Amino acid sequence: MVSQTFTITNSQGFHMRPAGAFTAAMGKYQSTVTVIKDGNRIDGKSIMNLIAACIKCGTEITIEIDGADEATAMKEAAEMIENGFGE
Repeated sequence: MVSQTFTITNSQGFHMRPAGAFTAAMGKYQSTVTVIKDGNRIDGKSIMNLIAACIKCGTEITIEIDGADEATAMKEAAEMIENGFGE
């Protein structure tokens, strides 16, 4: 399992477009992807769960990825978040 903590920097947080892009990207991996916000564990492959979590700009989250392709998945997740989902 790999784990990394991030601060969301894009102004709108995990709204529909970034949540959709993130879940689509993570969906291509076999590994389990979990987003942790305020102690709550959220399925990182579920767009509805990510949007419902109300992850706003400035929120600190931890991404946990567990599985055969976890390193590659974490690299992509980190790039997306650190680049503010291109916004």
